[in-house]
Amino acid sequence: MNDMLEQTVLVTRKGQITIPASKRKRYGIREGMRVLIRDSSQGIVITPITPIEDLAGVDADKISLEHMRKKMDNMRAHDRY
Repeated sequence: MNDMLEQTVLVTRKGQITIPASKRKRYGIREGMRVLIRDSSQGIVITPITPIEDLAGVDADKISLEHMRKKMDNMRAHDRY
């Protein structure tokens, strides 16, 4: 792959940037996805957050996405202090 390790992007007046298409493809970033922004000793790190829909594996046909979301919400509610 002839992808550059570094690329310069423009920051808009609203503080937005465009992630170059080659980086979006390489890291599986699609429209509507969320990314995690965090500070590091070398600057800002952007990490894609994999949507729950993409995590369905061999058991995907055994439970619906809506049912799994309800179960997860219930677990989170009981996990609070």
